[in-house]
Amino acid sequence: MTKDIYIGEILVNQEIQEDCFLMKVKVASSFENPLPGQFVMIRIAGLNDPFLSRPISIYSFSRGKNDCSIELLYRVVGKGTQILAGLIEGSQVEINGPLGNGFEIKSVKKNIVFISGGIGIAPLSLLIESLRRRADCSSSEMIIYQGFQSASAVIGLNKMQKLCRDINVCTDDGTFGEKGLVTQIFQKDRKNFAPENTIIYACGPKEMLKSLAKILKKSKFSCQVSLEERMACGTGACLGCVVAVKDKNGALAYKRVCADGPVFNLADIIWE
Repeated sequence: MTKDIYIGEILVNQEIQEDCFLMKVKVASSFENPLPGQFVMIRIAGLNDPFLSRPISIYSFSRGKNDCSIELLYRVVGKGTQILAGLIEGSQVEINGPLGNGFEIKSVKKNIVFISGGIGIAPLSLLIESLRRRADCSSSEMIIYQGFQSASAVIGLNKMQKLCRDINVCTDDGTFGEKGLVTQIFQKDRKNFAPENTIIYACGPKEMLKSLAKILKKSKFSCQVSLEERMACGTGACLGCVVAVKDKNGALAYKRVCADGPVFNLADIIWE
């Protein structure tokens, strides 16, 4: 689905950890309220190199009297994001969005579990903020499992400490929190959650989500995941971000992460 392109003004573009930046952009008040899990395509206004916009999940959103503020959390991984990281306050960017389908909140559960790997905390952050504003979530327990490679990669922890009752942080090398993979840490606690009273939301690298799928394969847990995938157009036109899933009849189908996702039910994704 094509959205209007907005010219945004950068208010903040700060490196909060090594190669990880938090950008705050002011856009017109006509920008739609994003659903948790949606993203924007962003590029420098008037710059043709690199040509393609970059997809970035919406980390936080607020609406003022005359404009809106979008917070974007991103990691420098290539030429495009390296150029974004060099932008200063007052720079202009083109923003297309909000795009994609977000997380569904069908019914409120007693336990709401979030599992993130690295930069995967970004879409979950907006979701947690949204849930915290809901009156019917006041009695829910929000538990988050955050995994990072090392202490130098830990991001979003202060924000999560304000929003979630129970914080579980681990690193691959043990330099911060518990040593181990985030899926392993969650697996140890899984017995504490009854599937009928729990919903799981996750975002992170493919291998993390693949491991989570194996852990939950024979269980009755409901789990929605936001896929991290390279996107070119962000609107489904180029078919460059197709993933294999099971349709409602269990047959093989192909979905576009940008247009049909990025959020999917974990049990529907075909990993092999």
